[in-house]
Amino acid sequence: MLGYVRDMEAVSARRQRARRDVARLVHRGLDVTGFARAVSSSVARAVPCEGTCLLTLDPATLLPTGEVTDNGLPAAVMPRMTEIELRERDVNKFTALARAHRPAASLSEATAGDLDNSLRQRELRRPSGFADELRVVFSDATGTWGALTLLRQTGRPHFAPADVRFVASLAGAVADGLRRAALLADAAASDDGEAGLLVLTPDETIELANTAAGRWLEELSAGSGPGAHLPAAIRAVASRARGSADDDVDGAPARARVRTQAGRWLLVRGSLLGEGPDARVAVLLEAARPAELAPLIADAYGLTPRERQITELVARGHATTEIAAALHLSAYTVQDHLKSVFEKSGAGSRGDLIARLFFDHYKPRLRSR
Repeated sequence: MLGYVRDMEAVSARRQRARRDVARLVHRGLDVTGFARAVSSSVARAVPCEGTCLLTLDPATLLPTGEVTDNGLPAAVMPRMTEIELRERDVNKFTALARAHRPAASLSEATAGDLDNSLRQRELRRPSGFADELRVVFSDATGTWGALTLLRQTGRPHFAPADVRFVASLAGAVADGLRRAALLADAAASDDGEAGLLVLTPDETIELANTAAGRWLEELSAGSGPGAHLPAAIRAVASRARGSADDDVDGAPARARVRTQAGRWLLVRGSLLGEGPDARVAVLLEAARPAELAPLIADAYGLTPRERQITELVARGHATTEIAAALHLSAYTVQDHLKSVFEKSGAGSRGDLIARLFFDHYKPRLRSR
């Protein structure tokens, strides 16, 4: 009994460490490949496995855009794996997990222990020496940015429900990290896009600002040249990003929403570039999207917690049946909640509600918040 307790304590300690590691990695300013490798390694230490495969996904289509693999399936079988994933029926497909209430699942759980009920297991995984797998999609309010598969070889124990719950708990943070990495690359490569990029020195001097960042700073009534006074939100996000390097990091994101003088909502994200006291901070500036504004709208209209959940799912484009399945409600109950949301917000339809998520934050009732 004592040995079991010690084993559980060791597992708990590894997972707490992995959670802290992921929280720090999100703010490290790594490129997509570096972030993907570091996350895969950290998760694999907390949930032992023999192989990992992290895919980056296009959030608009959920099509794979890149792959970082360690001891995964042979390259020769990957075209068939892609064909199964995109065109044929199978369990725990990434598109299904992206819409599920829980973003992670094991193959053993989905097949009730009979792994060969999975097409990819029968055709590709078992012949390659693999048994159970654990899949998780990395989604946040802005979309699904990646997916990770943990692989166990034949003869190893199946993944436990606790493994699935732990990996699922990391989904939002990793999605944020993948999105930051992609935005950072885009902002650095293009000087005239919508994503603004600031690089700040330790004394909060603007060392670099692309054209989009200059436009955002003008909307915040702040200059972008050397010695310019930074808005409080940007200073706070930069400070939070620097704090992410501490061992006692609490996992709070280096992120804030701020309203510009032009009436637009701006999302500010901070990432630490490098290590040590001289490390720079990259600050990304972009227009907030409907799902990111949904909590503000919910506060303004006095929505209940359940109405807030439904509003956020509507903002992500989910149908009534999908919302019902995600929240374990009947479709009729979802419709009743939507009716209440429409009455409180003055919206007459889902399309009207989505329009309000875009535009109602310009009205005085929200300006006062």
